[in-house]
Amino acid sequence: MSEPRKGIVRALDGLTGAVMAAAGVALVLMALIQAWQVFARYVLNDSPGWTEPLALLLMSFAVMFGASVAVRRETHFAFETLLHAMPSRGQWLMKSVSRVIAAASGAGLMTLGGQLMVDDWSVAMAGAPLPSGLKFAGLCVGGALILLFSIERLLTGDYTPPTAPSDSPSEAEA
Repeated sequence: MSEPRKGIVRALDGLTGAVMAAAGVALVLMALIQAWQVFARYVLNDSPGWTEPLALLLMSFAVMFGASVAVRRETHFAFETLLHAMPSRGQWLMKSVSRVIAAASGAGLMTLGGQLMVDDWSVAMAGAPLPSGLKFAGLCVGGALILLFSIERLLTGDYTPPTAPSDSPSEAEA
């Protein structure tokens, strides 16, 4: 039986699930907003102006949240072709370099996206009654998640997916 996940790894498993759920909700809302846009434009002949900026905002969050989870699972910034072409000694170094690149990218997205968000917050978003700085919130939050997950990979090593708890005994125990 495998060792139960503890501490920060277990908390990050929960955060990963929440981030994936938020990305899924953002995609569903984006699809519903676009459906409303098409219906309003072609059936009601009254195209609302808020649908496009809101759909783009939701897409930004969905993309950044998905990218951050991919960094945690090491399917993004992994450089797998180069990694697998290297001898086993070089693979550890290549994984470390890719994790540092991911961390630096996340830090840059978080910092620069945060600056853009703050600088543009007082301006109204064109077409929607929201602050324009909200357009950059996905970069800032997604960058922070990329930074967090890449630091986790640097500290804990290769990703291992959590195992689902089973209520029934395994075949070996039966």
